[in-house]
Amino acid sequence: MDNEQKLALHQQLVNEFVALANGMKDQGHDIKLVSAAMMAGSAIYATYSTSGNEGYLHDSGIDKVTDIYKKHLAYVQHAKKVELGIGAE
Repeated sequence: MDNEQKLALHQQLVNEFVALANGMKDQGHDIKLVSAAMMAGSAIYATYSTSGNEGYLHDSGIDKVTDIYKKHLAYVQHAKKVELGIGAE
C-alpha cells in the first residue's frame, strides 16, 4: 500500500469513528461524555496496539502517545481555522 492509499484509508477510518460518535450523540448521549469515552477507548487501543493485551505503556510510551495525540489535535485545529477562514498560523 502506497502513502496515498494509507492516507485515504486513514481518513476513511477517522470518518467511521466520527460517524460512530455521532450515532451515540443521536441516541441522546451528551457529546462531552461521548468524547471522553472515545478518548478512553483510544487510550485502551493505543496500549493494545503497542503492548498487546498483557502489556502496558511505560512512562516513555505514555509520553510518545500523548505527543502524537497533541500533534493530531493541533493539526485538526489548524485545518479547522483554514476551513473557517481564520488566519491560521
